[in-house]
Amino acid sequence: MFKPLLTSLAVTLGSLALASSALADYPERNIQGTIQWGAGGATDNVVRSLTPHVEEILDTTIVLTNRPGGTGVIGMNHVMRQRPDGYNVLFGAENPQLYPLMGLADFTYDDMHTVNIIGQGLVVIAAPADSPFDSFAELLEHAHENPNELRMGGTGAGGLPSTVHAMINAVDELDVRTVTFGGDGPGITAMLGGHIDFMPLSLAAAGEQIRGGKMKGLAILTAEEIESLPGVPPITEALPDIEAFLPWGPFWGVFVHQDTPDEIKTILEDAYEQAVGKEEFVQFLQNFGAEPLNLRGEEAQQYLDSWQSVTAWSMFEADAETLEATPEELGIPRP
Repeated sequence: MFKPLLTSLAVTLGSLALASSALADYPERNIQGTIQWGAGGATDNVVRSLTPHVEEILDTTIVLTNRPGGTGVIGMNHVMRQRPDGYNVLFGAENPQLYPLMGLADFTYDDMHTVNIIGQGLVVIAAPADSPFDSFAELLEHAHENPNELRMGGTGAGGLPSTVHAMINAVDELDVRTVTFGGDGPGITAMLGGHIDFMPLSLAAAGEQIRGGKMKGLAILTAEEIESLPGVPPITEALPDIEAFLPWGPFWGVFVHQDTPDEIKTILEDAYEQAVGKEEFVQFLQNFGAEPLNLRGEEAQQYLDSWQSVTAWSMFEADAETLEATPEELGIPRP
């Protein structure tokens, strides 16, 4: 009578031992990393600069694949559908925190496990080098006089450009046509080719092009001029009332399936915390006009909640009619 029970118990204990051994050896093979935006954009640049440091710490290879589309929905959905074993990692930006608001998806980063919030970037409104506008104030004046004429680069509903556009429209009116791209990189390429008139971009993606004279900075989304882009005016010079929404910027993070074993979550959190803190990577972020955050655990969750609150309510107050739901309906508290 007891023999089958003892046999079953032995098998169970053996399975647990094997599982424990497998976790202890993690990672035993390459990790697949999905970047939810296209090549050459801010998220891509940050991730590809950080990854070698993580590979060295974990003694493995992280195979990076760009899966843009749907304002990041395609890449995030891909990782959420994979096995929760720690071998599929998502590298994302801020957009998923707005998915339910925009009607793009019914999930946010709350439906994944946050490994690390890497850093937060600054935003610059950029134009081609030969643009007739030398400041955002000049562009805004032209848009007032010629509505729906200028072409603004975008990355889809809930993307960085559309969010900045909503903030501007909350305090003024910027009536332009939006041309949508799969990320900062394709948008910059289109701008260099003269196919769009301007685009709100992460400074991490556009800074070198502006400093090299290939593009022109019309405004930085701050209340003060910054050292890394001398001569580019803060947006408050053109729109003083937008200061109520500042500081604001995109962020980048690392995420895994919510059901990933806790031991693997901890291994990844430790590795990314160490990598983001490396002096070489910190210098990279600062050169791109970004601020290292290096948040994990409860601090990361608090940051995600705060960013979602500020952005969702800013968008609601700017143009509630374009949203599929209100922040209140989604249980997002006012900032």
